[in-house]
Amino acid sequence: MPSESPTLGALIRSLRSRQGWTLKEMSVKSGIPVSTLSKVEHGQLTLTYDKLYQLSQKLGMRMSELFAEEPEAEPPVTARRSLGDLQSALRVETPNYDYHYLCAELRRKRMIPVIARIRAKSVKEFGQLVHHSGEEFTYVLKGAVVLHSEFYDPVVLREGQSIYFDSSMGHAYLTPEGCDEAEVLTVMSSADEEQMQSMMSTHTHAHAGEGDQVDAAPARPRKRSVKK
Repeated sequence: MPSESPTLGALIRSLRSRQGWTLKEMSVKSGIPVSTLSKVEHGQLTLTYDKLYQLSQKLGMRMSELFAEEPEAEPPVTARRSLGDLQSALRVETPNYDYHYLCAELRRKRMIPVIARIRAKSVKEFGQLVHHSGEEFTYVLKGAVVLHSEFYDPVVLREGQSIYFDSSMGHAYLTPEGCDEAEVLTVMSSADEEQMQSMMSTHTHAHAGEGDQVDAAPARPRKRSVKK
């Protein structure tokens, strides 16, 4: 929905603010009484074309400049950066995946890069499809995966292939027959700046007590836990 056009009062106030004038100073420069300018700014009065022309002439401006909106401030450059590798990744292990969250020390990210190792071989073994806000890109680094999703037939992705999809749709990565384990690079994006913490918390609580592991320390070679 388009935003509403600013009122004359808002434009006059914006002009005065840009110039750093008080109402009295603008009154002196324009020849328009303080009370009139105040009423215009508060939407209690409008100005005729003649008055607007007088205002522009007195202020040494073109009429178009009177109606120029204050430009929106550009967002500041944060200059954030992070170098990462598997050894420094934050690891979360679940029965279906081993997640290695890259550049995890950067908080409030809009993109979440993850190296994931996939082990589940069937939807039954995997359990309920997962979903989260945003979009997801996955590139197969090693082996092959079968992506099951809520609204599409399963698709096989082999080494070097990729997929991009709406991650609010239920989905699950499985390994096809003949492939014990696959490795993928996944990048999840979301307007939710706390998405990474939310997902890690979900993984941790969903699989608590199942031999899974969450390491805040750098990742180490995974040791398979033996369930009793």
